[in-house]
Amino acid sequence: MKLDLPFVRSQFPAFSEPTLEGWAFFENAGGSYPCIQFISRLTDFYMKNKVQPYYPYPASMRAGELMDLSYKRMADYLNVEASEIHFGPSTTQNVYVLANAMRPMWKDGDEIIVSCQDHEANAGAWRRLADRGIKVIEWHVNKQTGLLSIGELSSLFSDRTKMVAFPHCSNVIGHINPVKEISTLAHKHGALSVVDGVGLAPHGFPDLKDLGADIYLFSLYKTFGPHLGLMYVNKELIAKMENQSHFFKEGISRSMLTPAGPDHAQIAAAGGILDYFDTVYEHHFEEEAKPPHRNKALNKLFQEHEKALMEKLLDFLRTRDDIKIVGPESAEGRAPIISIIPENENLKKVYANLTEHKLMLGVGTFYAVRPFMDMDIPLQPGVIRISFLHYTSMEEINQLIAGLKSALYAIESL
Repeated sequence: MKLDLPFVRSQFPAFSEPTLEGWAFFENAGGSYPCIQFISRLTDFYMKNKVQPYYPYPASMRAGELMDLSYKRMADYLNVEASEIHFGPSTTQNVYVLANAMRPMWKDGDEIIVSCQDHEANAGAWRRLADRGIKVIEWHVNKQTGLLSIGELSSLFSDRTKMVAFPHCSNVIGHINPVKEISTLAHKHGALSVVDGVGLAPHGFPDLKDLGADIYLFSLYKTFGPHLGLMYVNKELIAKMENQSHFFKEGISRSMLTPAGPDHAQIAAAGGILDYFDTVYEHHFEEEAKPPHRNKALNKLFQEHEKALMEKLLDFLRTRDDIKIVGPESAEGRAPIISIIPENENLKKVYANLTEHKLMLGVGTFYAVRPFMDMDIPLQPGVIRISFLHYTSMEEINQLIAGLKSALYAIESL
């Protein structure tokens, strides 16, 4: 089974938007195009149900039903319980709330291990606990490859280790970390596993029951939906946390990690992401399947398409002695988040030339300053980041390769 790309792209209004015609989008790690199903749900909610939910009149009852449905359907696709799903303004703010909720669980002098491969979303708030009596142990990346070593992690545990925080996939290195193995190791030492899935989730929702992480976080605006952060928190763990909401919300799991009121419309519309997944599944597969099985089939479909695109791009990049690839040079074990550094030319000039070729790329550090520090990569200007998803076409990869050839030649000729 191959991905029907024209059908997939027809689900995203951006691909028929006149102002975007001719532009190839390669900054998907910063935020994806939204699918029409989410856009329709959000518009519909604002038109029909933008009232306080859960009151006993039709518009309000429907608003609450739509919100509850998003919790349930997200949980079904992620293979967890609805009570374990939490929506917040962003992943960064969700981690900030978690750090405050979890600090009372630990004693002064207890230790947490925080990786240096993280986007700062899953690092900054944990590191600030050093000012509140917690010892922060750094899990550094390899200076040459940017990868994390499981062997090194094993040496960092002590009898006071309470948590390990790390990314499923770095937003600049691209390597996919073995979450299940790391979580098992953490649990062996009596520690929690907290995973930043922001880089990986856009390439396929994980089966959280299989991964075994205690907490898993990602951003819905990078997975075709609203600007919200989603976090899974194991139901047994949340009961041990300190309530971060109003005192009368104590014991209400959906509220305890949401200090402010939830965004009703965006939560209700988040179900549009699952509408999109269901639409793609039903277009490609005839057999009925429950959400976790649909998710597994879609992951295979999406990732095989992405891998073919990635191999074409990496084959080209490896032929160039004037481009450095940050992280793995093979498509195996990595996501299509590829950071590059021009070896002989001014990075900003190359980037500007690529933009002239109607290529939408990212440049900078992307808040991943710690892996750059470990790898001695200058924070200014950083790297050029190429990131794409299953809706990207081979024609766009060819446009990118042509643009890179032209940009590097143009700078050489100056």
